[in-house]
Amino acid sequence: MPPTPEPRPPFLRLSGVSKRYGGVVALDGVDFACGEGSIHAVLGENGAGKSTLIKVIAGAVRPDSGTMTIAGQPLRFNDPLDAVAHGFVCVFQELSLLPDLSVADNICITRPPGLAGFINHRAQRRRAEELLERVGCPDIDPRMAVRDLPLSRRQLVELAKAIGRNPRLLVMDEATSALTADDVETVYTILRNLKRDGTSVLFISHRMHEVDALADTCSVFRSGKHIETFPQGSRTEDEIVNLMIGREIAHTYPAKPKPPAATEKPMLEVRDLAWTNRLHGISLNVRRGEILGLGGLDGQGQRELLLALFGVLKDVRGCIAIEGEPVAFSSPVQAMGAKRKIALVPEDRKTEGLLLPLPVGDNLSLASLDSLRRGMMMDAGKERGLIASAIQRLRIKTASADVAVGTLSGGNQQKVVIGKWLATLPDILLLMDPTRGIDVGTKQELYALIRQLADAGATILFYSTDYDELIGMCDRVAILYRGRVVKELQGSEITESNIIAASLAMKVDAPGAGGHA
Repeated sequence: MPPTPEPRPPFLRLSGVSKRYGGVVALDGVDFACGEGSIHAVLGENGAGKSTLIKVIAGAVRPDSGTMTIAGQPLRFNDPLDAVAHGFVCVFQELSLLPDLSVADNICITRPPGLAGFINHRAQRRRAEELLERVGCPDIDPRMAVRDLPLSRRQLVELAKAIGRNPRLLVMDEATSALTADDVETVYTILRNLKRDGTSVLFISHRMHEVDALADTCSVFRSGKHIETFPQGSRTEDEIVNLMIGREIAHTYPAKPKPPAATEKPMLEVRDLAWTNRLHGISLNVRRGEILGLGGLDGQGQRELLLALFGVLKDVRGCIAIEGEPVAFSSPVQAMGAKRKIALVPEDRKTEGLLLPLPVGDNLSLASLDSLRRGMMMDAGKERGLIASAIQRLRIKTASADVAVGTLSGGNQQKVVIGKWLATLPDILLLMDPTRGIDVGTKQELYALIRQLADAGATILFYSTDYDELIGMCDRVAILYRGRVVKELQGSEITESNIIAASLAMKVDAPGAGGHA
């Protein structure tokens, strides 16, 4: 009888890996393994250690202790370029693209085709076109500047760039959070094809349906520790959530109050709002204490509408009125300083919401500097009080207010962005997909906070790409299609099937029909 062959070692193994940032333990003696040609989901709350784990694997962070082996051989990368040279490639939610360069330049930035230091631009465009075709984006002109693409298209350009590096291990860190449903299906196909060809994939997502659709194996992290690894499908979603957060959590949204009286005057009213070819005659109103959802497919004008209300866009036509009085903001400073203050939580926290090298405290007080001045000087005591209050109110996990905000987890960074704007005491709050890439526990905290703000009298516009959020959080939902409001849903009309139908400009069901409430 022939001898039983020795089992193959995992493609990637980490043993006893620890990493500490000051008084915060990011990884605590982690043992972790990933097989070759498999899709391995890494699950956990923001701050659980997932990002630090990935940074260690990608050579961006040197662990304090522990070892890493690749196919049984000890290896430690000197830096991210060393990791890429060994076939370890990462696609992050916060993109690495250079906005002022072209799509082709970004895709081929580490290995542009050419000779003697000269780039062959025609060959580079062909390479970019080939990779864009692979990720389902043949419509993107590789000569376009990245800054001219919407966030969802940039995410796919980032994936094309990663695939062009022929990865042995591909890390997907919340890399589908900005994509449309069709684009997500394209990414699924790409990842399955990579797996078939022997590539290992580490897949980080807070969307359990994505994990169900893709993963072979799941590993749960909590508070810097590896809690458990198990085959996908062997645990229920509730069991996985309990492993992630160490406690049971209610899968409910805050209770909705009774709708305001129809005779109550709107706090915010928009009439025939238009801008370039992106917004076309938008009319809507929102009352005090009301949450109005903005739904529809990605890129239908929701982002531009919120930017127009905040004074970011120029040459906006139509009328915006607050408490019945017309207003015309030519800058965000005017919107922030209006009689009824407006605040905007932007879509991309890394590039639009935070100054990553600065401390948590400086980021929290940044939007409130005018109110913190005493004569020509800053009131340091008042500023410290504002910062401490925001950290406590939003339960921001940080060793201190002096820690660089860029070292925090994604969820805690998002809390800092929200805390910065809440510190301005806005009357009207514009939320642009505020829970994108955030774990279930942090989402519950933010949902409760948003409803508390509305109950206290704030007027809220809530744009979300998550249908469940629109259903669970919003008192009414305005669906945008090609820059127009095509349908407004309220009460029992706010169902998944009605949102989808209106998003596709289809006929909407009668109240209560289909979907789920």
